[in-house]
Amino acid sequence: MKQNVGGIDRILRIVLGLVLIGLTLTDTIGVWGWLGVVPLATGATGWCPPYAIFGWNTCSMKK
Repeated sequence: MKQNVGGIDRILRIVLGLVLIGLTLTDTIGVWGWLGVVPLATGATGWCPPYAIFGWNTCSMKK
């Protein structure tokens, strides 16, 4: 898999995922917070399936 999620995008995804999971574990929000696993996984791997489908890429260009 070629990475298609770049720097700031990855950081935001990881932070959002951790926040949602943390809010779920503290019973602040319901079970929907477990959806935070998705942005956490895409941020950790650097690959997002919808980005691949639509041909989007937020990674910096390598020369």
